[in-house]
Amino acid sequence: MHPGALKALEFDRVVEAVCRLATTTLAAERLRALRPLTDPRAVAAALAATSEGVVYLGEHGTFPLEAPAGLDDMLTGLAIEGRALEPVSLVEFARFLASVEATKAAVRRATGHLPILSTLVDAAAPFEREIGDIRRKIDASGEVADDASPELKIIRERLRKQRTRLRGTLESFLRGRDTAKYLQDQIVTDRNGRYVLVVRSEHRTAIPGIVHGTSASGASLYLEPLSTVEINNEVVALEQQEAEEVRRILLALTDAFRRRATELTRTVEAAVELDVIQAKARLSSLVGGVEPALAADGRLEFRAARHPLLIPEVRALLAGGDEPDRAPAAGPVPVDLVLVPPTRVLVITGPNTGGKTVALKSAGLLALMAQAGLHVPAAGGSQITVLRSLFADIGDEQSIVASLSTFSWHMTNVAAMDRAFAPPALVLLDEVGAGTDPIEGGALGLAIVDHFRQRGALVVATTHYDVLKSYASTTEGVACAAFGFDPETFAPTYRLNYGSPGRSLALEIAARLGVPEPIVEAARAQRSAREAQLAEHLAKMDHELGALEHERRLATRERETLADETVRLHTRDDELRHREEAFKKRLDDRLEQQIRDARREIDAVVDALKQQTARLAQDARRTAAPVPAIPTGETGAVRTAARAALDDVERKIRARTGLATEPEPAAVAALDAAPVPPGQAPTIGARVLIGALGMEGVVRQVHDRDAEVEVRGKRLRARLDDLKVVGGAATDRRPTVSVNVQLQPRESVATDLNVIGCTVDEALSRAERFLDEALVTEQRTLRVIHGFGTGQLRRAIAEFLRTHPLVAAFGPAPAGEGGGGVTLVELKE
Repeated sequence: MHPGALKALEFDRVVEAVCRLATTTLAAERLRALRPLTDPRAVAAALAATSEGVVYLGEHGTFPLEAPAGLDDMLTGLAIEGRALEPVSLVEFARFLASVEATKAAVRRATGHLPILSTLVDAAAPFEREIGDIRRKIDASGEVADDASPELKIIRERLRKQRTRLRGTLESFLRGRDTAKYLQDQIVTDRNGRYVLVVRSEHRTAIPGIVHGTSASGASLYLEPLSTVEINNEVVALEQQEAEEVRRILLALTDAFRRRATELTRTVEAAVELDVIQAKARLSSLVGGVEPALAADGRLEFRAARHPLLIPEVRALLAGGDEPDRAPAAGPVPVDLVLVPPTRVLVITGPNTGGKTVALKSAGLLALMAQAGLHVPAAGGSQITVLRSLFADIGDEQSIVASLSTFSWHMTNVAAMDRAFAPPALVLLDEVGAGTDPIEGGALGLAIVDHFRQRGALVVATTHYDVLKSYASTTEGVACAAFGFDPETFAPTYRLNYGSPGRSLALEIAARLGVPEPIVEAARAQRSAREAQLAEHLAKMDHELGALEHERRLATRERETLADETVRLHTRDDELRHREEAFKKRLDDRLEQQIRDARREIDAVVDALKQQTARLAQDARRTAAPVPAIPTGETGAVRTAARAALDDVERKIRARTGLATEPEPAAVAALDAAPVPPGQAPTIGARVLIGALGMEGVVRQVHDRDAEVEVRGKRLRARLDDLKVVGGAATDRRPTVSVNVQLQPRESVATDLNVIGCTVDEALSRAERFLDEALVTEQRTLRVIHGFGTGQLRRAIAEFLRTHPLVAAFGPAPAGEGGGGVTLVELKE
């Protein structure tokens, strides 16, 4: 990138802002060297890292990094072999490494896909042992602890004892009647590391000892009594031993990091890179930035772009505040800066002070930020092609020393652009062709713009020249846009309107800024007829474009309203559907509960019938008849009671569900079906009586010699010869309940079936009847005894059980219960 362009676009100010958001000085130094990248893959990686930082900060806050102010000096000290870090520096360095470990843990706990951050934290090595050693041996105040080593503990204990002894000896001079009168002050002080007394000069010989100096006035002497010299010598020696042991401990703690220099370098590098990403992410949050997509078709598309240095939060940050001011303030008006092929040139016109130069700088600065891995203050959908070169001809850098006028400087700059041109390139030209004769300057400006267009550059230029406005309106691949203004006050709106050539409004703005009216009117009179006509034509176009823009905004508002209404309707439909589903679920739950209640009531009726039939059977056994028989009247009474109980259940269910309370006549008639001619063959749907079981059911399937009969919701297999048709197929739609009460008692309830000695057909027939009887007696576990023999009976019975609808599982009995000669059968519930 051209250095002049970075300076003209104030990229260094953006770099300074992101540096202020770094936690560590090392990251701030690295960010100060931030420059736009030109490799698309490197740009994509840098933007992706910033995006991950934004995601992390948005969900979990800042990284828990804590860096001491002197981190650079600490790392420099570690690089010098044999140099021990100071205790405070070691404590601060340990705190820094602990914060790196905390950051690693925080990133690993974070939700979402963060591959770049995860890779960085994985590169950081753990230093728990070294951090623990420092925290054990150095306290929070930076003093080496007594138990940092056994030797230090012994030395300090001896040193405390000697100091106590020394102080006691010296204090005896303070309390002594014969010595206290010679002292200037009743204190013990330190002189050159030795404890001394303050004695009056005239009494120098009164107390034998060594003089270590005099006071400034010469009235006092610092005297070490001879009786304390030996103790003082020992204290000084112990203090030297203490200092040497402390240095040894500090050097050992420092060398622990030196021994892991490679891992330490990798860890510090990871921490610095994490801090760099964090600073970029914080700037993105500050400006409301987005990651622009990288395009390959040569486009530059910033939607709702804002100049970052005009955002109030950034201005407050650069003003020196530690934290940016988040208070609401008027920020820059967003503008769309769009160059989409085949359009490669954008000519921006409009009044002075209307925002042309800011828009020009925004286009270049946002491109530089994106290629430096920074998010741009723009709306979603923004895209940019990675540029190899970017040039900006903005401002005025005339030089008397270099004999450069305004125009000369601009032309020199344009020539340098052409020499250093490398596509893809973006060329920014502010007031191109200015500084010379308007006619020649307009022609020159047009030629410059078209020259860079033909070389394949993206060009954004601002101008007041009519010739450039006409060029933009009539040339393929060139777009024209103008900044708007209030038609009554001529105040700028700072909104960019595409397709409009725009007016400069020099005379109107001069009058608005206070230029005397006679001057303005004289200027209007000096315009030629063609210029006045052109001004009138442009004013008319501005009015028409304003009306079109108004209609466009109204249409946009209508579309948004329609979209909101559509969303509201969809939401309402979803709510209604959810409410309907919830209502259906509640209704289904109620019906299920009612069905369960009905089943319990029917079970109660059946239990009552069983008890009544058992009582009738007992009464029959007490009679003297050879064959117990139950009178027909009692049988009819039982059937009538059963029918009445079931009718009562039906009425309750109908009352709960809101159905008719009276049963249909067909249903009532179904309880007492018309007689069926004797000998009629059973058909599907016919009601039959199973002779062997004395139960009534409905035929569901008919085979060659047998049929499947549904009895109380369960299916039985019976021979056709054992079935007696008692009624035709039911025709009413309401389910009916048939009750057949077997009043004759059964001899016993058998759970074993012995088929040893039977043929296969006989065994299968007996097994089928056995299963049906077990169903009626509600048995669940049965035994079929077939013996070992040739295994033919066992295989036939196994095949029969495998396909039987009542069988849940079967298998050989345990060894203690017959083994392979017995098959255990488990029936379904």
